[in-house]
Amino acid sequence: MSKYLIAIDLDGTTLNDQSQISLRTQRTLDKLSHLGNVVSIITGRPFRISHQFYDQLQLHSPMANLNGAITHIPYQHWQDEYCDTVPRDLVFDLLDHQQELGIDTMSVEDKTHVWANKPTKLLPEFLPDHLDPNQILSPQTLRHDPVCVTVHYTHDSLPKLKAYVEQNYAQIVEPRVWGGHYDIIELIHRGIHKEKSVKKIANAYGIDQRNIIAFGDESNDSEMLKFAGTGVAMKNAISKVKQVANDVTPWDNNADGMARYLQGFFGLRDE
Repeated sequence: MSKYLIAIDLDGTTLNDQSQISLRTQRTLDKLSHLGNVVSIITGRPFRISHQFYDQLQLHSPMANLNGAITHIPYQHWQDEYCDTVPRDLVFDLLDHQQELGIDTMSVEDKTHVWANKPTKLLPEFLPDHLDPNQILSPQTLRHDPVCVTVHYTHDSLPKLKAYVEQNYAQIVEPRVWGGHYDIIELIHRGIHKEKSVKKIANAYGIDQRNIIAFGDESNDSEMLKFAGTGVAMKNAISKVKQVANDVTPWDNNADGMARYLQGFFGLRDE
């Protein structure tokens, strides 16, 4: 069997709605890894809230965080690691205009750290719900360019916030609105998508584009699925993602849709 790169999104894809990896999914990915394939997590999550899934799957492959802004092999040096940042000045410019732009909470990430202007209970799995003094966002605590800025804005203030970012930072950052019902926008380096990480990993392992199979469900997966030789949208994916995918799983993320599709694709028996 030719070596494949299997690029897997986490939320809504590998994880069920309880943010868990099923035993079937774990066994399937483990078998494919042992057959010589490269299984890589390609997620919008930062490493601080995705490492547990990497560890659970006992991976030793590269992974991508923050939608491709960081690509690395956790816990070790990898010569192909990269990290694309956004200007530190942007962070404090937005803070200076916080009230007029309708910014409620702003969190800032690098590879291993998070800072925020205040803690929030909105999404404790994703946004910091408590902060140590050295995590409170200020020019004294954030001394370098971060990788990602996540802004929770007040309802109806998105047009004004996006217009300000595009007017002042259009050549530098790319705003992406989160899926779902949350008023959250993410700012990462312009041109960064999950596709960039998938290309980097495939090139590093000598895997042809046609031997890339990628799974996703949300708009931030679109570029990755379009690039992959086989881009697979989950049954529960938004329609935009299904339209760009080569195929759609017959089962959703709560019914082991990705694992069952992989078993069929690679001719594996369910154990």
